[in-house]
Amino acid sequence: MDLTGGSAPARTSKNSPSDPASVPGTVPLPGAVPAPGVVPPAGPRVPGARTSAASASASAPTSVSASVSRTGGSLPRTSRPRASVPEARGPVVPEARDGRSDALPDARPTVTELRLSAFAGHRSATHALGPVTLFAGPSGSGKTTTLRAYEALARLCAGDPLDEVFPDAADLIPERARPDAQGRRGFRIGCTVDGTRGPVRLDLAVQAEPRLRIVGERLTARGRVLLATALRDPGRSTVQAEWHTAGATPVTRAPLPDDLLGTALLPLRVAGKTPGQLEVLAAAEQVVVGLRSAFACDPRPERMRAPVPPGEGRLRRDCRNLAEVLHRTHTDCPRRHHRLATVAGAGCAGTVTGLGVRELPEGTVRAVLERGGRPATPLGRLGDGELRYLALALTLLTGPGVLEMDRVAEVPDAMQSMTLLADDLDRGLDPRQAGELLRIAVEIAGDGHVRLAGAVGDRTAAEARRTPGVTVVDLSA
Repeated sequence: MDLTGGSAPARTSKNSPSDPASVPGTVPLPGAVPAPGVVPPAGPRVPGARTSAASASASAPTSVSASVSRTGGSLPRTSRPRASVPEARGPVVPEARDGRSDALPDARPTVTELRLSAFAGHRSATHALGPVTLFAGPSGSGKTTTLRAYEALARLCAGDPLDEVFPDAADLIPERARPDAQGRRGFRIGCTVDGTRGPVRLDLAVQAEPRLRIVGERLTARGRVLLATALRDPGRSTVQAEWHTAGATPVTRAPLPDDLLGTALLPLRVAGKTPGQLEVLAAAEQVVVGLRSAFACDPRPERMRAPVPPGEGRLRRDCRNLAEVLHRTHTDCPRRHHRLATVAGAGCAGTVTGLGVRELPEGTVRAVLERGGRPATPLGRLGDGELRYLALALTLLTGPGVLEMDRVAEVPDAMQSMTLLADDLDRGLDPRQAGELLRIAVEIAGDGHVRLAGAVGDRTAAEARRTPGVTVVDLSA
């Protein structure tokens, strides 16, 4: 389908396409028919040229509007969409019986499928994701770009603008993709998030050339298209959005900015007055909560050896403040800290009796391995594999409260699951360390709070295939 095509939810609700290629505004693949030009909008045109997303919000016919600044093409950090809906619209998950629910893990929104319809070297790829999923294959098979697509969707759901998520978007266009009549090329990705609303699909078409923008988005649940956006006028910085209403009018139409994910904006735009609007909000929130709970971790041993000043105690992506976080867990989370100290011995050389933290005279802190009657070993003296093992084990054992990630504060932690994204997971690890990390991941994933999606080499992949509870996706097939 061409870049400017699209269809309203009211016209597609009975026959929702299962192929991500049918997303409205889809970027053409190699061999696709060139776009015939701009398609007139299906609904009434918004009069006048629009220069800001705020004017689009003002023109929306819903009772809730969002003030959006387009300075630099992004929302202010304090104004970015969050998955918050007034309590009157209904809880995100059903109330548990007697304060408890045996089905609680199923109530947590989780990403169960990743689709790379046309993304870098991937074409028509669909990957099922389990609690622990590892991507394997030779160099160049697309392990890194697969995880990057997941992280990109997570960041877009957190409200990050398109240019920050894809600074090198042109490199993600499939090599043989031909431009349409207007010289446009791009890529397509999507996912499925399971939860109380059942499977909810999000599919996204992004134009990378000549200008980066979202040209099509579709949110689908239970065979009904709840949100569809399409590029109608290339001269404007908006897409035409139509979402399910099921009230006096079947759909609501309004422009949305073309550099932000429409699904993440829906809680700011939909009033929640009709059953149809509530259905849209519930599906959007399920996707937002499921995707935003991702933490990309890539421990860098060369940055983890020096003492660090104490602070907030939230682990960063490169884990350079590992000692600071251990200082916090030692004080605030003694049970988890003791558990980490227990597994440290399985991945570090010699006898390990505990993990300690030393406060230095200059006001910094240094983490050490306690050796019983022997002198403690500063973490700076450990090997690269030992440091990476400790950092990844800490990430799996602590959860989002100790990680520098965009948490969904409006939803209780018990109703969320965190997904650790770890590219090159086994880099620098020996078989014993990699096997112990797999054991920890499977054990932790069993309660539904933490999931793992990583990329590994052949040796770890072979071990993972023999490990119950681990899904291995071979990208070389």
